[in-house]
Amino acid sequence: MQHDTQIAATAARGRRRGRGTIARSAEPGQNLHLRVPYISRKVPTYDLVGEEALERIEATANRILAEIGIVVRDDAEAVHLYREAGAKVIDQTAESWRLTFAPGLVQEILKTAPARFTQYARNPANNVEIGGDAVVFAPAYGSPFVMDLDRGRRYGTIEDFKNFVKLAQSSPWLHHSGGTICEPTDVPVNKRHLDMVYAHMRYSDRAFLGSITAPERAADSVEMCRLLFGADFVDTHCVVMGNFNTTSPLVLDGVTTAGIRTYAAAGQGSIHLPFLLGGAVSPLTMAGAVAQCLAESMVSCALTQLVRPGAPAILGSFLSSMSLRSGSPTFGTPEPALGSLVMGQLARRLNLPLRCAGNFSTSKRPDGQAMQQAMMSMMSAVQCGAHYILHTAGFLDGLLSMSYEKFVMDCDMAGALHAYLAGMEVDEETLAFEALAQNGPGEHLFGTDHTLRHYEMAYWDSGLNDDRTFETWDEQGAEDYATRANARWKSLLDSYEAPAIDEGIDEALRDFVERRKSEEPDAWY
Repeated sequence: MQHDTQIAATAARGRRRGRGTIARSAEPGQNLHLRVPYISRKVPTYDLVGEEALERIEATANRILAEIGIVVRDDAEAVHLYREAGAKVIDQTAESWRLTFAPGLVQEILKTAPARFTQYARNPANNVEIGGDAVVFAPAYGSPFVMDLDRGRRYGTIEDFKNFVKLAQSSPWLHHSGGTICEPTDVPVNKRHLDMVYAHMRYSDRAFLGSITAPERAADSVEMCRLLFGADFVDTHCVVMGNFNTTSPLVLDGVTTAGIRTYAAAGQGSIHLPFLLGGAVSPLTMAGAVAQCLAESMVSCALTQLVRPGAPAILGSFLSSMSLRSGSPTFGTPEPALGSLVMGQLARRLNLPLRCAGNFSTSKRPDGQAMQQAMMSMMSAVQCGAHYILHTAGFLDGLLSMSYEKFVMDCDMAGALHAYLAGMEVDEETLAFEALAQNGPGEHLFGTDHTLRHYEMAYWDSGLNDDRTFETWDEQGAEDYATRANARWKSLLDSYEAPAIDEGIDEALRDFVERRKSEEPDAWY
C-alpha cells in the first residue's frame, strides 16, 4: 500500500511537471489543444481489397503453415507448447523442430488475445490504449548509428540514447517513449539494456519497450518494472512490451521465443514482427509477402496465448521492397504501402491490434527524399488502421541511422497527423453560415464573430515550416528546413527538464542496475 501511494504521488508530480515541459517545448500556435495521450481516430480506415482477396491471402497463410511449416530453433519448451495445442513436428534435428499447423488452428489459439489493451505509464496521464480506434506514435528503433548536421554520422552512444528519450518526452505529438531508439555502442552488449531501460524510466514518464536481445535481459526489464510500478501492479497490468522479430523466412529462433515466453508469463505485451525484404526473405510480389507476414506473425503471437491466455499481443508487419540492381532495401515505396493497407484489413479480421509502417526512408540526409518517402509510408500506417506505429520519428539511412534533425521533422509531421486523424466535424457551428451572413457578399471575414471564435484553433500550425514570402525568408537568413530542425532539437534539449520520480524508487532502480552489471564481465559482441 505504501508503495502504491508513492507511485500515485510520483505520478501526480509527473503530471504537473509534464504539462510544464510540454508547454515550454511547443512554439506558439502549435495547436496544443490537439495533444492527447493517444489518438482516437475519427477518420475511417481504407479497405484496399475485397473479401475474396482477403480469403485467398488467409488461405495461403494457412497453406504455408500446414504444408511448409515453421522451424523453431533452440527452444524445446516453445515446441512443447505448440505441440500441446495441436501442432505437429514433421522434421527434427539437434535443437531444431519443423512444425506444421492445421488450417485454422493458429486463429483458434489467438481468440484469447485481447483486441484492445492499456499499456500503463508511470504518469497515469500518459497511459496508452492499443487497439480499437486508438493510434499510438513512438520513435524509431534499432539504429546503430546516429547523425546530425554538425557532427555527421557516427556510432550511437548512451548519451545519444538519453537525448532521444528526452526529445521524445518533449514532443507533444509522440505518445510512447519507444525502445532501442539507437544502440549505445559505448556500453557492453550484455549490459546496455539496463542503461536503456533506466533511461526510459528516468527521463520519460511515458510507456516504453523493454529489452528482447536475450531472455535474461527481458527478465531484467520486467524486474525493473516491478521496482517502478510495484510487483502486484505489474502482475495484473501491462506496463512494458517487447518488440520481437521472426527470422524470416519461416523461422523462430530460441532467443526470440524464450523472450516472448518471458514477457507473456509476466502478463506483459509483445509485438510480433516479420522483417520481410522482397526477393530476399519473402516473395517479390506483395500479395505473397503479406501472406507470409500473416503466417509468421500469427504463429509468433499464438505463443503468448499458450503461455498465458489473455497476454497482450500485437500483430506486426514490416514490409520492404528491394533494389534488384544493387540488392539494397528500399523504404518508403508504394508497394509496401499497399501491403500495409491489406495487413490492416487482416488484423481487423483477426481482431488483433496491429503494428506496421512508420516514417521510413533510405535517404542519407534529412532532405526532400527523406520526407517524401516517410510520408508515403506513414500515411499507409494511419490509413490501414495501425494501432502502434513504431519508427514515427528519426528513421533515416534505411534504419541504420537515427537523425536528430529528422526526429523533430517527423514529430512535426506527427502533429499534422493529429489534426488529420481528428477528422472533420459537421454541425451548425462548423458550417459557419453566420460567418458569410454577418458582412454579406464582397466583404472579408477577418473580423467576423465566427473567425474570432475559431482563429486560434482552426488550423494546424507547423513548428518548423516557413510560410513567409520569399523576400522575408531571404532577408532573415534563408534557412532551409533541415537547418531549422537543427536549431529546434538543440533548443528542446536545452529546455528539457526530467519528470519527477520518487527518490526511493530511483535509488532502487540504480542499485539494481549496478548489481546486475557487477554480476558478469563485460561482453562486446
